[in-house]
Amino acid sequence: MNVFSRSIPFLLLFGVIGLLLFHFLVHLLTESWWFHSVGFSQVFWTPITWQLGLGITTFVLYSLSLWANYRLAIRWTQELPLQEWGDSGINMQAISDRLVLGAIALVSWIAATATAPSWETVLKFLHPSQFGIKDPIFQHDVGYYVFHLPFYQGVWTWFFVLLLLELGIAATVYGLSRAGLQLQDWQHYLQGGAKTHLGVLLAAIAALMAIHFWLKRYDLLYGSDGVVFGIGYTDAHARLFAYTVLSWLAVGVAIALLMSIWRRGLALSLRTIGLFILSWFVLSGLVPWAQQQFFVAPNELTAEKPYLQNNIQFTQNAYRLHDVQRQNYAAQAQLNLQALQENQPTIRNIRLWDYRPLLSTYRQLQEIRLYYKFSDVDIDRYTLNDAYQQVMLSGRELAYDQLPQEAKTWVNQRLKYTHGYGLVMSPVNRVTSDGLPNFYIKDIPPVSTINLPVNQPRIYYGQETGNYIFTGTKTEEFDYPQGEANTFTTYTGTGGVPLPSFWQRLIYAIDRGSIQILISNYFTHQSRIHYHRQIQDRVRHITPFLRFDSDPYLTLIDGRLQWILDAYTVSDRYPYSEPVSRSKNIDAILNDNTIATTIRGNVNYIRNSVKVVIDAYNGTVQYFAMDESDPVLNTYRQIFPQLFTPAAAVPPALKAHFRYPEDLFKIQAQMYLSYHMSNPEAYYNREDLWKFPVQTYEGNEQVMQPYYVVMRLPDTQKEEFILILPFTPSNKDNMIAWMAARSNGQEYGKLLLYEFPKQSLVYGPRQIEARIDQDPQISQQFTLWSQAGSKVIRGDLLVIPIARSLLYVEPVYLRAEQGELPQLKRVIVAYDKAITMQETLEQSLAAIFGSGQAPAPGTPAPVTGATAALARSALEAYQRADAALRQGNWADYGRYQNELQRILQQMNQ
Repeated sequence: MNVFSRSIPFLLLFGVIGLLLFHFLVHLLTESWWFHSVGFSQVFWTPITWQLGLGITTFVLYSLSLWANYRLAIRWTQELPLQEWGDSGINMQAISDRLVLGAIALVSWIAATATAPSWETVLKFLHPSQFGIKDPIFQHDVGYYVFHLPFYQGVWTWFFVLLLLELGIAATVYGLSRAGLQLQDWQHYLQGGAKTHLGVLLAAIAALMAIHFWLKRYDLLYGSDGVVFGIGYTDAHARLFAYTVLSWLAVGVAIALLMSIWRRGLALSLRTIGLFILSWFVLSGLVPWAQQQFFVAPNELTAEKPYLQNNIQFTQNAYRLHDVQRQNYAAQAQLNLQALQENQPTIRNIRLWDYRPLLSTYRQLQEIRLYYKFSDVDIDRYTLNDAYQQVMLSGRELAYDQLPQEAKTWVNQRLKYTHGYGLVMSPVNRVTSDGLPNFYIKDIPPVSTINLPVNQPRIYYGQETGNYIFTGTKTEEFDYPQGEANTFTTYTGTGGVPLPSFWQRLIYAIDRGSIQILISNYFTHQSRIHYHRQIQDRVRHITPFLRFDSDPYLTLIDGRLQWILDAYTVSDRYPYSEPVSRSKNIDAILNDNTIATTIRGNVNYIRNSVKVVIDAYNGTVQYFAMDESDPVLNTYRQIFPQLFTPAAAVPPALKAHFRYPEDLFKIQAQMYLSYHMSNPEAYYNREDLWKFPVQTYEGNEQVMQPYYVVMRLPDTQKEEFILILPFTPSNKDNMIAWMAARSNGQEYGKLLLYEFPKQSLVYGPRQIEARIDQDPQISQQFTLWSQAGSKVIRGDLLVIPIARSLLYVEPVYLRAEQGELPQLKRVIVAYDKAITMQETLEQSLAAIFGSGQAPAPGTPAPVTGATAALARSALEAYQRADAALRQGNWADYGRYQNELQRILQQMNQ
């Protein structure tokens, strides 16, 4: 009974370990099935195999080394009279080797978990790529820092932890074996084999410190002290010298420790260590401080100028800013009716719908049932009826959480409500008579009024598909509502993991913790389980070593719904390049999306090298290698040769929908605010810092976000799909430049910067917003609407470059205070000193530039401009007064009559 009682804790421990191991193996098995189903088994097994091999190797080597040191220490202690440990009569030889071995195994497992090199670090080291650029200090290719240096630093950490553990075990054994010695007999600790053992370990640690200081020289390339990111003057002339000397001094310490093994005293070792500590303090602390204070600071610009040049050049290279093509843009007030006619494709693609009110409108008009949801509005372009058209679209996904509570059964969640259905699409510039979007595609089943058929509208994989489901069961899936009845379907695609046997259902029942998977009678041999259906989770699960854009967008290609997601290769090891997270006013690009995920850590190199396409019905994932010049991508392609599809294999219909990613553009624009200055002196003086413009939305000032437009760039012959963003000076609101990223054909990925003349005023977005607020007719109309119980929403202010001039367009929406159906009611257009607000964009342009049509004889000239706005305001005041009179509301009737009188007086003036 006593033996059994003593065994219970061990049985419980082994039981818990066995249960955890069993669940791990079950999950490993289901993961292997899932990766096989999506066609990326190599991507699963390569990291698993390497990480397991590295972990086991580290554990075994740690265990053998620690056990060997323990046994060696025990052996050396037997050469000397061993003292008893306290009064218990237990000495070192009496300690159970079994318990010590268990402790060593536990310590080795913990250390192996913490220090084993990651599979990615090792495989990058084994498959390096050249950048073709050498750093200016050590003359190493950048690939050395990205692929080799992390491995060397990891190996150093591995050996350092091992030696510390070995020293700790040896010192513990020798200390316990001599616990009876008095303090004044300390020299008896270090004699014979014990002295040799400890001396060799300490010498090895000193040698590792020499390697540490040698590698630490390269860390100066990422230093952030002073005005230079990277090696500055003090780093190059003091700290670099200090680390080199300290490295050789550490070698001297190691030699001195080895020599002390054969000497009676420790004077040589102690003197060498003392010299090393003193040198460390002087060389790495005192000397750099003195040089910075007394030489660099009084002559900082002269001293740091070449190092600032390195910082600028390498930062521009790391973010591909050195390829920005800079041009002058006159921004002259020469726009006329003829120029507008020549740029009609640009005019008819001006985006009047802001995605925020449009999303609300989509939800009110087209969600149709409470279990459907539009999660986002995407912007794309299509050739529709021979016209290049910018459109906005959104997928109608299934939101299971929005079902009534009583309908949330296991069968409904896993077998019935499995997919969303269809999409809506509308042009960016068209509005119905009641201020609503003019749909190209709408309703269930999808009704298309354009040459884009929807052959497969079902969405099994999307942005809202967070739960796992089963298809191919005995019960049909809900497809879509139709009148009083519902339409049902059976999945016929290739997505999901097959469940042909009871054995596989048992494994998934354990993995998912759901007994229903095992006992349900709905399953057949054709059943499949679908999980990792949320597209961002899906791609991150396959390729966690890539970073992904925060905005996947939906496309309709050959009748099928396809998601496109931009992927990035990143590094934090690009020499002299400033990390995004350290740039000035970084919060400006973090406000409205999850871009922080892309730049987490100290990312200082980024490329949009991969386009990921996910089929909404089958969930198939394709990774297209678009930037084959990217060394990081080339290394991943060597590690995973079957993962990436060459860019040449991209179907033309798919490539036509690739667009420059917004997150990357924000990062590049953020870095360009200061790194557009290539002159070190200008950069040092910060004399030309830029910032993002500010605009007004729902009464609040917000940093302007980049926006897509279809327009014709200066000196080009054809309209393109372009992402643009204006810039303003850091201390003023006028516009100083605008940047464009191209997305079409051979020009894809090119960045252009158009700079305005510095001697003339070009209105910035905040200044245009102020002019709108100060316009009496416009502000009066806003006041009238607000008093009538409506909420005025001013959409994005778009700056549209046309024919070397600038046109400012801002849509205005009305929404009932208690409603969620915004309607587009007015369009504000500003040009040069003119500003107007009319019902349509065409009317606003006509109010400023004229209609281009001569009036017929005897026909009164059309009323335009401010007079037209006042006339409409008068009519609205009259209509409200008439309605109040019919309702017997004399107070409102008097108020509207007074308003009408005031407007008529203004018109008379």
